[in-house]
Amino acid sequence: MSSNLPIGIFDSGVGGLSVLRHIRESLPHENLIYVADRKHIPYGNKNDNTVKARAQIISHFLLKQQTKAIVVACNTATAAAVNLLRDQFPIPIIGMEPGVKPAILQSHNGNIGVLATEGTLDSSKFRVLLERHANGAELFIKPCHGWVEWIESGHLSGPASLPLIQQTLDPLLEKNIDTLVLGCTHYPFLKESIQQVAGADVNIIDTGLAVAAQLRRRLEEEALLNDSRSPAGERFWCTGPLDEMQQLLNRMWDTKAQVDVMPDQANLS
Repeated sequence: MSSNLPIGIFDSGVGGLSVLRHIRESLPHENLIYVADRKHIPYGNKNDNTVKARAQIISHFLLKQQTKAIVVACNTATAAAVNLLRDQFPIPIIGMEPGVKPAILQSHNGNIGVLATEGTLDSSKFRVLLERHANGAELFIKPCHGWVEWIESGHLSGPASLPLIQQTLDPLLEKNIDTLVLGCTHYPFLKESIQQVAGADVNIIDTGLAVAAQLRRRLEEEALLNDSRSPAGERFWCTGPLDEMQQLLNRMWDTKAQVDVMPDQANLS
């Protein structure tokens, strides 16, 4: 396999752009392909079989683009489908994992809040993660109802987001948490407002940087790091309304980028 092939990244929507940004910073010479499955957003309230089916369809599409690795930039899709994808596809598959372990290591009082979607919190993969790393810490779990939809509608950090965040965080802050895990790739787009509500003394854990580091390690292990020093770029695809995705991308990505519509399932067979 050529090291000059692109890397595929996908999410249910624009949340994975927070991971894409870390990947771009870590791997400036890699070409990247991003898929936002906005026709089927959110994944967090869907059953495992539906999420697995979407993950397989998008991964098949990315393989048709000759990707050398795939990043599942969605905690819910990782919990439901990453093992299936690893069994099915012959390239490195990198998943997300809520940053429980680093949160426990960084917490001073052992009181940790975890924000995530219902799909992530209800998964067996998440339960195993808690059992493996809890180590006496108090973990306070909070599903963030409506957060993904709020961000997908174009709301980022700012005054309008504060009431939604306050309502969610108040029960955790009452538990005297000193560390907060962002267990969904959408949530970093609200990080400034989350910090404002939580207070400066609460440490916020975003796992996108760790995912980019793991991707780099896997590419190095497989001798797949791009050895070119020519400029690299990104290509964007989506399901659902193209104009909505284009408007969001114009706000959330540094450079002017064009979005194409990903073919439907019938055209991927």
